[in-house]
Amino acid sequence: MTSIVKPRSYIIKTRFFPFFPFRFFTPLPMTSVIDPSTIGKPRRPRRHVRTLTGYLPDTDEAGEAKWPRGEEKIWRAGTRGVDSDVPSITKSFVNHVQTSLARQAYNLDNLGAYQAAALSVRDSLLVNWNDTQMNYTRKAPKRAYYLSLEFLMGRTLDNALLNLGLKEPYAKGIKGLGFSIEDILEQERDAGLGNGGLGRLAACYLDSAATQELPVWGYGLRYKYGIFQQLISPEGNQLEAPDPWLDNQNPWELPRLDVTYEIRFYGQADRLNDGTGRALWTGGQEVLAVAYDVMIPGYGHRTTNNLRLWESKPKRGFDLNSFNAGNYEAAVESSNSAAAITAVLYPNDHTSFGKELRLKQQYFWTAASLADIIRRFKNLGKPMTKFPEYVAIQLNDTHPTLAIPELMRILIDEEDFDWDTAWQIVTQTFFYTNHTVLPEALEKWPVPLIEHVLPRHLQIIYDINLFFLQSVERKFPGDRDRLARMSLIEEGTPKQVRMAFLACIGSRKVNGVAELHSDLVRTTILKDFVEFEGISKFGNVTNGITPRRWLDQCNPELSALISKTLKLEKDVWLKDLTKLEGLLPFAEEKKFRREWTAIKQRNKERLAHYVQTTLGYTVNTNALFDVQIKRLHEYKRQTLNILGVIHRYLSLKNMTPAQRKKAIPRVVFFAGKAAPAYYIAKLTIRLIVNVARVINNDPETKEYLTLFFLPDYSVSLAEILIPASDISQHISTAGTEASGTSNMKFCLNGGLLLGTVDGANIEIAEEVGEANVFFFGHLTPAVEDIRYQHLYHPVPIETKCPALANVIDQVSQGLFGPGDVYEPLLNTIRQTDYYLLTDDFDSYIAALAMVDEAYADKEEWAKKSIRTTAKMGKFSSDRAIMEYAESYWNLEPTPVPPGPAL
Repeated sequence: MTSIVKPRSYIIKTRFFPFFPFRFFTPLPMTSVIDPSTIGKPRRPRRHVRTLTGYLPDTDEAGEAKWPRGEEKIWRAGTRGVDSDVPSITKSFVNHVQTSLARQAYNLDNLGAYQAAALSVRDSLLVNWNDTQMNYTRKAPKRAYYLSLEFLMGRTLDNALLNLGLKEPYAKGIKGLGFSIEDILEQERDAGLGNGGLGRLAACYLDSAATQELPVWGYGLRYKYGIFQQLISPEGNQLEAPDPWLDNQNPWELPRLDVTYEIRFYGQADRLNDGTGRALWTGGQEVLAVAYDVMIPGYGHRTTNNLRLWESKPKRGFDLNSFNAGNYEAAVESSNSAAAITAVLYPNDHTSFGKELRLKQQYFWTAASLADIIRRFKNLGKPMTKFPEYVAIQLNDTHPTLAIPELMRILIDEEDFDWDTAWQIVTQTFFYTNHTVLPEALEKWPVPLIEHVLPRHLQIIYDINLFFLQSVERKFPGDRDRLARMSLIEEGTPKQVRMAFLACIGSRKVNGVAELHSDLVRTTILKDFVEFEGISKFGNVTNGITPRRWLDQCNPELSALISKTLKLEKDVWLKDLTKLEGLLPFAEEKKFRREWTAIKQRNKERLAHYVQTTLGYTVNTNALFDVQIKRLHEYKRQTLNILGVIHRYLSLKNMTPAQRKKAIPRVVFFAGKAAPAYYIAKLTIRLIVNVARVINNDPETKEYLTLFFLPDYSVSLAEILIPASDISQHISTAGTEASGTSNMKFCLNGGLLLGTVDGANIEIAEEVGEANVFFFGHLTPAVEDIRYQHLYHPVPIETKCPALANVIDQVSQGLFGPGDVYEPLLNTIRQTDYYLLTDDFDSYIAALAMVDEAYADKEEWAKKSIRTTAKMGKFSSDRAIMEYAESYWNLEPTPVPPGPAL
């Protein structure tokens, strides 16, 4: 419903601002330091004034502030240099309604109110952002740069209000103008900058870096359409539509049209015959990278870091000569070709055009980011040999690996360094995080494609490989098999460049993201490199999540209960999550358990309301809520889950009415997107949707089992699902999930974990106790032996797992729609069964039965829930980012001085 500010709301404004009784006020300069009590009075001039870059005092030799005499009085001891009183907030809001949006308050809808509120909050962020950047410029600390192809940021307004400590005054100010803060927050669209856990991890790390006052910037791409908007057809198929998340003004980005870099593709690279190894790269296509900045505020203080996103634009856009000649397509060809680079996240690489576009995307982003980093470093006036002392670059997976040959190109071709010196600089600058051991997920690029798109870089990659293999030969003389295994170039038709190997040898340190995963990295895909370079280069940093968004923001009632129970301000425990252990004794108190379960129940009701309004179904909120939310992939085994749901449904159908009444009611939720070209994953979605259609309309069983697939999964949807879960499923085949972070989010909100002994599940169980986790399935050491048995000594499913065979038969026979449609999916199980569904199914069903049994004892279940939350301190991204800062980047916190008095 649209909120309208009625004319009598002028009375509110005159109460706040009696000096403007009949008109709105004019905007004041965003960077001015103004005492509200002096508004409307003559202003006394100051000796020192703020500038557009922010006021900071001079510093002494130690970098401490030296205040001019008396000037320290205008700086307060607080942590935030922003207006926080309701009248100032209201004034700023209405200013933006009139001057930024050119709207009238009596004709303002919720979207306009959101935009005005966002612009008002942005003003506060800008003051802190400017002062943070000036602080870094003055103190010149070592900086880290986080290169990630995804940043799954979620909604920004609520997060900004939380980190600035302004949510309550903004809620009051906006309410006074006739709007609800909840309605306004709902107007924001999720930024289309990511898809899965990789991007959400990057977003959590940026939040934690700012909160820990670390000088860390992120670099990514400004996708016009994100990945896609997920729709479900009447048949249950996933349909992909553009996600025009930028259709409305994005108040959170700052266009930096003056920050541009020319990026070259194609052309020819001619080596110079001067003995330097340099080459001249000319011709081809030139594209402009244009910067857009997104402010990343820290929690509880003024540090506000930056996420810089690049948009691709043509260097020479509209071809007027072609247009005048009547050739419109040629006139806009250059513009369209450039714009395509940042149009969509993960363009389909099953076509040659899509593969080439993805390669261009990765180089465009890394080249622009490196150019920006080097420009900023050169402003320090230091020689390039000092580059690693001031710059650390983290490669988030293999996507930014082209930064390694790009930095080599810059150092050799443009800075005139010899090869050995350039390579020394490179290998001291980069750090590589591996996120998978799945062979098909380790990026490889065809040599002919790189030669076509990036001819100079292929030369450099071959040179890197030559010198590297020479060093391997010296350490392991005559070991030809080892040379073939470690080569950056994989032989074949065509030859492929192994990007994970390039990232490994070009980086100072390599890490996995959970203890098991890091061990697998060291003992499988990078085993030869460990033997060659030594174990000390290969470490582990277990992933983490930000508790600000994933507890306080998405579950405010639980956050308030924790603060009340621990008798701590949330500012304290949200920055030190280990303090949650103080909840453990309260698990034994009945009153506290009642409060805990009542909050869980209200979160379930909120999710039920969402399902009712989006899908039109009524949800039984007294049932156990079972949730699996992940991108669709065979190794994550959503297929195992839906087959388990079918097994449960068939079991209920075979029960008498009296037997059914003893069953634990269960509501199962799925959400996640499948890659557009991933046929098997899309078939899994179709099966889930059609199973839901059958069982949700079965009068015999729907009281005990219902199923929902929630389309267009996003961070905002996760914020509704996660607090409502009783159990969450993390059921990847052992040894295939690097870590996972959704498991941490569910457990932090008191949801219990059902999973395999894989990824971070293991470390969660170590912390919360295995009595509070439901494990099943084969362990990692057995997986390869079982796959060998599948290949050479297959056993029919009917013999190995009759229960699963029955489920597959029912699907194949058409119980949930035309059975032939699902045959390709079912055949992945009948034939190779690479992900071990037949081997783990019986154990999985037994684990589900254990969940039912445990849930029947509501008091003990509440205790398990409380204990789980209490022991999640290790999994804060604050801990993880400090591990990177201390053990990898050698980075120190660089606090921003307190803000100006108001």
